[in-house]
Parts: sequence; C-alpha cells; structure tokens
Amino acid sequence: MPSICFYFQVHQPYRLREYTFFDIGQNHDYFDDAKNRQVLDKVSERCYLPTNRMMLDLIKKHKGDFKISYSISGVALEQFETWRPDVLQSFKDLAATGCVEFISETYYHSLAYIFSKDEFKRQVEKHKALLKKHFNYEPKVFRNTELQYNNELAKFIEDLGYEAIICEGVDRLLQGRSPNYLYKAPNVNKIKSLLKNYQLSDDIAFRFSNQGWESWPLTADKFADWCHQIAGHGETINLFMDYETFGEHQWANTGIFDFMWHLPEYILKHKDFTFKTTSETAEAYTVRDVYDAHELTSWADMERDLSAWLGNPMQDESIAKIYAIEKRVYDSKNKAMIDTWQKMLTSDHFYYMCTKFWSDGDVHKYFSPYESPYDAYIFFMNAYSDFLMELDKLDQV
Repeated sequence: MPSICFYFQVHQPYRLREYTFFDIGQNHDYFDDAKNRQVLDKVSERCYLPTNRMMLDLIKKHKGDFKISYSISGVALEQFETWRPDVLQSFKDLAATGCVEFISETYYHSLAYIFSKDEFKRQVEKHKALLKKHFNYEPKVFRNTELQYNNELAKFIEDLGYEAIICEGVDRLLQGRSPNYLYKAPNVNKIKSLLKNYQLSDDIAFRFSNQGWESWPLTADKFADWCHQIAGHGETINLFMDYETFGEHQWANTGIFDFMWHLPEYILKHKDFTFKTTSETAEAYTVRDVYDAHELTSWADMERDLSAWLGNPMQDESIAKIYAIEKRVYDSKNKAMIDTWQKMLTSDHFYYMCTKFWSDGDVHKYFSPYESPYDAYIFFMNAYSDFLMELDKLDQV
C-alpha cells in the first residue's frame, strides 16, 4: 500500500544587521531585531497561521487519515516564543491532534556537522530539549540542515539512537533507481534513509505558479493522478519542501491553498493510498537497496551539494574563522557570548554570501536581506571582529 509522506521545513534565522566598520568596538548588538520581527510577522500572516489552520482543518476533515511532519529549527521556535506566541500555539494545536510528527535537527540550523562534531551534538540535544518543552515530543527521525547527508552522517545519527534520516534523492547517486522506496547507507545497521522525490516536490514548491510550465495550472486531481501512477512501482512518495511554499513563495492568489485543501481527498480516492509521518513511513516499509553517498549532498540549488554555503573565499574564510574560536567561546563560560556565537553559526549567513550567478543566484538574492553577497560578508566579518574583541576582554578578566 503506497503512502504520501509530507515533511515541511520551518526556519527563520536571526539576520545580522548592517554592521559597519564604525560599529566595531562601539556596538555589541549584531542582530537586526526589527528586520527579523518584520519578516516573521509577514510570513506568519501569509503562511504560518493560514497554513496551520488549513492543516488542522484537513486533519479533522479526514479524521486522522491525513498526516504531516515538521522540522522546525530552534531559532524559529525561539522567535515564535518571543514575538509570535500565536504561531507557536497553532503548532501546539497541530501537535495535539496526534497526526503530526516533529523531526530532530540542529538547533541553530547550522553546518556544525562538517566543522565540529561536539557542537553538532550540543545543538541536536538542545533542539530535542526544545521539542520536549513545547510539544512533549521525543523525535525518532533526523534531518540535517537543508537535507545535508552522506554515509558518515547516517552512521553518526544511527549511533545517536535515531530510526531514520531524511535526505535528497540525488539522481547521480540513485543511478536510475526510484526514490519511492526506503534505502540505507552501506555502513549502517538499522537506520533507514527516506529520499525526497524532488520532481514531485518541486512541482508544488517551485513550479506551481510558473505559467510557462507545460503542466500549468497544477490542480489537485492532476497531481494526485501523477502520484497514483506510482502504485506498483514504489512504496512511499516523500514530498519534502519549505513550509513557506504556502502563501509566501507561492502567494495565496496562485491558488496554492485551494490546491492543498483538495489534494488529500484526491489522493485518498485511490483505496490503496495513505498518508504517513516520517517515522510511520520508516516503520511501515523495509529497506530495498543501498543508497551510497560518499559525498555530502543537500537539497539546495541545481548541484544539490554544499556549494550554496561553501566554496567561494568569502564563505570559506568567514565560516572557518567563526568555528575556529569554539574552544575560546566555551572556555569563557559566558552564556550570552555562547548564544551569540551559536547564532552566528546559522547557515543562512553563509548562504547570503553565495556568488552563483546562474538561475540559483536569483533564489539566493530572494532570501538575502542584503544588497549583495559582498555586503553579507562585510557585515558578518565586522560583527565577528567586534565579537573577537569582546572575547579578548573576557580572557583578560
């Protein structure tokens, strides 16, 4: 019996303000609270609140047959708690239905796995504690920042006790195989890998409003028919995407809410189809083959590698410098400094520095609060310089 597995990423970074050279030594507040609250308010009204209301109504309408999974970063939950408790409550209302699963990740949505295993484990544990606090939930499934994944990470996460990990279904690694089955890394014992069906996911997340797309307009019955054609050729269709797809990336006037409202009823018209959460998917099906990922992959950009965050001199220098002071930051035992340092690890800061100028460059520009990647680098390094001076002062105490 095939199933649909919806997983949504919910994340909002603490964006750095336009921190100039003249601020160094004078102002130790690096984050743009006004901008961060403005963005959160906008996305809350356009996406989080209306989409959560719709998801709650869908769960009630289908009497538990419609299920979804969320990965909400710790910094997003923090901002909900501080500025939009109504959004946090709406996620708690969804959690209370029993049809919603929460996925584990790094608290600060960081690249810590690559640069510091100790910091990675600290952030995973801190995120788990936050899920327990807000939702009384203990996650069984893990996803790394932006679906970054390789064999080594799968084994690392298995050793932390998780049952499944989710990742991109990369064509060059699938080598003609279907993403619609469960796989495993070659070096693990039990942990299962759930692969994103990027074709069908991107039909909703990226192509839905593209009037030049040959399949536009995308309707719920058309999409459900595409899913039903997989019956007999797959066991789970993993539809992974940003939650902001609803109302923010695809505006309400595109019909995205109407599409999502009707999709479950058309999917469930096929008597063999169900909806499952990520852990239910992992439990329901057996591993069919090995997914061998020696290289680190992600769901970002056309390359589906790490080039969205790493690779140009600005990205490589800034991320190396901020991780290099990890021991000094923790040795300071200053909670405020540790928190600030961790917020500076958030992957978005390095994403804004990306200098790709092909089609993906437009995506980076859309998300960036700055005029250019060079501004993102300068503001980050200015803030880093001041942070380092503050750290020096603590060393002298």
